[in-house]
Amino acid sequence: MRGRKGEPAAPPARGPAAQRREPPRLGILPELLGYQLRRTQIAVFQNFSRAMESLDVTPGRFGVLEVIAANSGLSQSELGALLGIDRSTIVAVIDRLERDGLVRRLPAPNDRRSHALKLSEKGAVTLALLERRVAAHERDIASGLSAEERKVLLSLLARVAKNA
Repeated sequence: MRGRKGEPAAPPARGPAAQRREPPRLGILPELLGYQLRRTQIAVFQNFSRAMESLDVTPGRFGVLEVIAANSGLSQSELGALLGIDRSTIVAVIDRLERDGLVRRLPAPNDRRSHALKLSEKGAVTLALLERRVAAHERDIASGLSAEERKVLLSLLARVAKNA
């Protein structure tokens, strides 16, 4: 059996989908902001994983490194509050980054009960590499947007997050 223009025909469909004549529908999902945000998040995270392929870094770990670099001496609780991460999760992330030699916990100058977080020299070098890869990743995922559209999208997303 041949398809159009001499191409092989697709194999016959089997099961319940074979009895449908129309493609499956998503109902109201495409109209829901949350659904579209989640689909976008999945696509962006997959692209991020490809961009960071050999570096064993997640978007979360990158964010933690970035915030520590921008706020050297920040406590774990301050870091968690800034990023909206609960205490036990932030402790586990910092444990991992410290074990990898990227972050150092130093005695906090004004509070003996907490630690001041600082990037190690290896952490600073690693972050510089990550920032270059993240910049390329950002260019890739925003390639269909103009600079103005990207700016508007960031503004709209920030408003949605603020009001959610």
